Amino acid sequence: MCRLLGIVSSEPTEFRIVLKEAPRSLATLSRQHKDGWGIAIYSENGEWSIHKGVETADDDPRFHSVAVGSRGRVLVAHVRKKTVGPTSLENTHPFARGQWIFAHNGTLNDLEYIRGKTSPERLAEIVGQTDSELLFAFLLTHLDRKNLTHAPVSEATDRAIAELVREIAALPDIGAFNFLLSNGSICYAHRFGRSLFILERGPHDEVRERRESESTGAVLETLWSQRRHAVFVASEHLTDEPWVELDEGTLIRMDSAPSPTWKRI
Repeated sequence: MCRLLGIVSSEPTEFRIVLKEAPRSLATLSRQHKDGWGIAIYSENGEWSIHKGVETADDDPRFHSVAVGSRGRVLVAHVRKKTVGPTSLENTHPFARGQWIFAHNGTLNDLEYIRGKTSPERLAEIVGQTDSELLFAFLLTHLDRKNLTHAPVSEATDRAIAELVREIAALPDIGAFNFLLSNGSICYAHRFGRSLFILERGPHDEVRERRESESTGAVLETLWSQRRHAVFVASEHLTDEPWVELDEGTLIRMDSAPSPTWKRI
């Protein structure tokens, strides 16, 4: 079992609070999810930067350095508790193919079905041993066949992703496949078999530069402008704010422009 975090923001945002300073930050959660970490940030210049490590995030100085300096409009982050594949950089999420970034939480059981539905070209791209990277290859195969992999995200992309998750969910004893999938302009989030929560922050929210955690008493500094709007998804509550649990089987799309919004698909 792993932990996921995705953020889509209306303006460049510092992610250090949810990565390392919040009451239930990824650094804190990594104490139970010790088998590596990954952070993908979509920056103001329209490019992904990806950072990974195989140590426990909270024990890795490089994780803390990346977290403190992280800034962008979209974040996809992951801490791993391995089930399939050894601890290695190749098996560490998120995975990247072209514009697409992918992170998975859960364990898939019917790998032969997924492998059999994945194109030879996408299978050849796999460098690790995880079910997660295979699932990513299967998903991209589906988009490839509909000529959507390199196209702007549209309702056709939504339908293709929705078809895919329904197909997987219908398999007997498939296991769990929560995931985040982003191309920098949007981020899909799916829940099946593991918990997933959503939080919106917007101009209507109270903006406090300093806030005290109700659960730990820790004081956090929040660099949050009056204009900023963001949507967060995570495997569990990271802060004391009013996170809402997504229903089992939910697929959502979060858009970054013109202002962050989300919808169920």
